[in-house]
Amino acid sequence: MGTELNPNEGEQHKSIMVRQSGGDAVYGIGLFGAWAYYLSQATTFQQGVQGFFKGFVWPAILVYELLKFLNKEPD
Repeated sequence: MGTELNPNEGEQHKSIMVRQSGGDAVYGIGLFGAWAYYLSQATTFQQGVQGFFKGFVWPAILVYELLKFLNKEPD
């Protein structure tokens, strides 16, 4: 039984910085904006709860409505 050396022993670990896009910030701003809108329009507790959850899914609702609009046939 010999002593085995860890191959990483003595090496310095390098930190890698990853650049992130501003998507998280945009989503966060939109989330708070959606909450402000939906909760200010709510007149009952139930509408307030619905507004809270709608704030989380506003991008999906936006894309759905946009695609529905773009798929309309001209009159």
